[in-house]
Amino acid sequence: MPSGNRGIVVAIDGPSGAGKSTVSELLAKRLGYIKVDTGSMYRSAALLLHESGTDFDDVASVEKFCRNLDIKFGHSDRGERVIANGKDVTDLIRTPEISLLASRVSAIRPVREAMMRLQREMGKHGGVVLEGRDIGTVVFPDAEVKFFLSASTEERGKRRYAELIARGEKTTLQATINDVAKRDEQDMKRDIAPLRQAGDAVVIDSSGLSAEQVLDLMEKCVKEKKGVCES
Repeated sequence: MPSGNRGIVVAIDGPSGAGKSTVSELLAKRLGYIKVDTGSMYRSAALLLHESGTDFDDVASVEKFCRNLDIKFGHSDRGERVIANGKDVTDLIRTPEISLLASRVSAIRPVREAMMRLQREMGKHGGVVLEGRDIGTVVFPDAEVKFFLSASTEERGKRRYAELIARGEKTTLQATINDVAKRDEQDMKRDIAPLRQAGDAVVIDSSGLSAEQVLDLMEKCVKEKKGVCES
């Protein structure tokens, strides 16, 4: 694991809608680290597989497709962008349909192996904040700092609903809460790398906290650990 000036690996896990993307981006900015949104990576894989017409149940075909899968993160005047196989998919991957498909493809071994290779490559030099569902348990089990960020199903559903409505999506609050609950069930019950809390993770329930309050807690933990690593 990295030490000294190279920075450390910060893993943020938790269920959908807990606020991982928001706080990981802000935390990375505060620390001067790179942010890796693994959820967007799985969404991108789901989108491209779906668009290609690949049968998700045909593991050999999925594996062949994933061999040439390339996902990068970039920035523009519209903020962080996700580029998958040379295509900007940032807006396309944020629909309820792709959200559920992402949970489905994340249970397919070749997809997980491809994502893990990309994620470890991005984080091998440290100085990164990675967020997802199995970062601290599978991808970087030796990460110096691990967080498990959660919130009630209802709270996460409300947040997700607000995002969808802001983007002009047509849905209802109850339907969104139901989707969140369904996603939780899929993520926790899958055979490969299910959503679970790492034993050494710092648990933060964001239900009654603002993003700024969660960020302050995380930054304090990281700086305390970073000081130990560099001493």
